[in-house]
Amino acid sequence: MPVPIKKSWKIDACVPLDGEGTLEGYSPVMQQMLYNRGIKDIESANLYLRGAGSIYDPFQLPDMEAAVERIWYALDHQQAIAVYGDYDVDGVTATALLVQVLQRLGGNVIGYIPNRFDEGYGVNNDALDMLHEQGIQLVVTVDCGIRSPREVEHARQMGMDVVISDHHEPKADLPEAVAVVCQKRSTSTYPERNLAGVGLAFKIAEGLLAKRPAEGVILEDWLDLVAVGTVADVVPLTGENRSLVRAGLKKIRLGKRQGLLSLANVAGLTIQKISARDIGFGLGPRLNAAGRLESALAAFDLLVSSDISVLGMLAQKLDDQNRDRQSMTQRMQVEAEKLARASEKDSLLFAVDPGFNMGVVGLVAARLTDAYYRPAIVGSRGEEFTRCSCRSIPEFNITHALDECTALLERHGGHAMAAGFTVRNDRLDELSGCLHAIAQRELGERDLRPTLRADMEIPLKDLKPVLLKELDMLEPTGLGNPEAVFVSRALRVKYPKKIGKESQHLRMSVTDGHITYDAVAFRQGQWADQMPEKIDILYVFETNSYQGRESLQLNVRDIRPSD
Repeated sequence: MPVPIKKSWKIDACVPLDGEGTLEGYSPVMQQMLYNRGIKDIESANLYLRGAGSIYDPFQLPDMEAAVERIWYALDHQQAIAVYGDYDVDGVTATALLVQVLQRLGGNVIGYIPNRFDEGYGVNNDALDMLHEQGIQLVVTVDCGIRSPREVEHARQMGMDVVISDHHEPKADLPEAVAVVCQKRSTSTYPERNLAGVGLAFKIAEGLLAKRPAEGVILEDWLDLVAVGTVADVVPLTGENRSLVRAGLKKIRLGKRQGLLSLANVAGLTIQKISARDIGFGLGPRLNAAGRLESALAAFDLLVSSDISVLGMLAQKLDDQNRDRQSMTQRMQVEAEKLARASEKDSLLFAVDPGFNMGVVGLVAARLTDAYYRPAIVGSRGEEFTRCSCRSIPEFNITHALDECTALLERHGGHAMAAGFTVRNDRLDELSGCLHAIAQRELGERDLRPTLRADMEIPLKDLKPVLLKELDMLEPTGLGNPEAVFVSRALRVKYPKKIGKESQHLRMSVTDGHITYDAVAFRQGQWADQMPEKIDILYVFETNSYQGRESLQLNVRDIRPSD
């Protein structure tokens, strides 16, 4: 494998002199943060910092009217309903949300989440057959179904109606369902195109209650699930998503959903201080671990149950599975790097092995993409079919690439940056060649190098507790609304030490000669053996909470020797 690629740094331009005063009242650092995020006047700044983004009418979504009408018909006539979800956090939270809402509306409803290993992603005919045998008359999909026209037709032939809600990219041939609720349809005029699957489920619930309010059913009670699923699915935290997540974080911090409280406890998180980052790195991976290693039902049960004794066991199980998942990911990454046999000129990494755990291939692909800044495909080869997960870079739309290879695939779908597919084993080599050729065509002439952006350069003396309080106002941060990132230069390092399993992380102190801060650099343990005399660092200024104690630290994203 090639040596991991060095990253470029891009520091945002300073607020121009003719812009000074337009954000008067905010500190110079906060003015720079706002300016970097396209906010250049007081009114916009106040709206943004209050999280007062737009919440749009659910009936602006395609087919929402038909979806709401059919679901209310099922509720009124006590028809058996199945909410058919996906096994990742977005799908599990969407399933839990809609099942609970429909139950509160008096519905005869069950949740169904396919097993990753036995059934694979999305709607499948065997599951539909089983649901039909159970007497299900209406299937409502969440976070899946947009690319399942054959399966929807199969359901119709058995007499089951299907309502699809899915935020993934649709193909031209939409399933002939009662309704296809998707903001990315070509005819859609819905202002927010980046809702997660759980966001769409919430809009359906909103539409149901807008049509016929129900006493005691308060939609805001499910905003905590919207926040968890939206953050975990890494959709842009802008516009409506940011408003929903911000409100959802407040709901989580109340600690009323006992399952999330139990999960936060095993993760060492304080529920009253949960942030989007805590969801992304603490709650989300543990909820995902169930579906990656076994069945997502444990995660679903954790979100919908109120039995404290059961919830404690479920939370501990998810925490244990997450530890197993971490070890497995590390081992598989080493093997995948060997199998990919990439050179500096390769534009795509492709690694398939019968021994790869299907639940972890997506994480391994993400690790390869992070390390080598190339699209990466990692898969598990079965007796007849190979199932793969893909991760990509902004320069390469992986779903469009798979669309070019449709004739070779059994099924596929996803986003520009992440996708999955199933291929017959006898077509695997041809598919690999096809995808390599597309990647070479699109990327072969480019100097592929990841760029890390920073808001501004800052001396250590300006890093004060009061600054953290200001930066908290940027939350929730994530894709599209980045956290504040700084650069400090010419720092000396004290006490560099490898930490973590397999010594892959780095802990140290950095000083400018006057001010000293503790710092941690994840997956950068190699620097401990080759630390320059002085370094420049690109980092996030944060509070570190450990065993009930809080301290200020620098979370270092990249290190360079000082010039």
